[in-house]
Amino acid sequence: MLNPPLPGLAVNDTASITSWRLFLVFSKIAMTGFGGVMPFAYRALVEQYRWLTAEEFARYLALSQVLPGPTICNVALMIGKRYAGIPGALAAMAGLIIAPFLLVIALGVAYQRFGKLAMVQDALTGMTAVAAGLVLSTAIKMAMSLFGKNAQGAGPDKSSLFNSRTALQAALMTLAFAGLALLKFRLIIVFVLLALPGSVAAYFLKDKNE
Repeated sequence: MLNPPLPGLAVNDTASITSWRLFLVFSKIAMTGFGGVMPFAYRALVEQYRWLTAEEFARYLALSQVLPGPTICNVALMIGKRYAGIPGALAAMAGLIIAPFLLVIALGVAYQRFGKLAMVQDALTGMTAVAAGLVLSTAIKMAMSLFGKNAQGAGPDKSSLFNSRTALQAALMTLAFAGLALLKFRLIIVFVLLALPGSVAAYFLKDKNE
């Protein structure tokens, strides 16, 4: 079951997304994003508040990963700009930074004092495993949304389009995973090798079949 929205935040009410609401939502994302903010951002923006579709989130994420700076900050800036202009972008960024900044300082002081305790080390080990699971879960949801979109749009006359696009997406995801996780290539290298050819291939598949 999804968590209830924050007070005053109507689900899917994009017309009333103000800078203040953006600040509240991204503050909540930042403060609950233990082990990595991105899975919590997906849950909040796509599943809970429904400000973005899964496909839109994937596009924002893809663009943010190849831009300078932290990925989640880039996502916040683009979403804030989309719904509330420059003030919205600044509000979303402030929500991500202010409360975690203060919390991290406090935790840093505590870790210097208690970080070598066995109980703390065990807790960090468990958190690492949970964080990896959250990231994997988000990746699977995004992949399923891409293939699900193809399945919904593929009618009797579009079976070849569905098969071609699905195969292309599966191949690109597999190659990206192999390049980053197995071969340890830098992100920029994987992006250069896969993004442009993948974009061109997707364009010609669409142009040929639609």
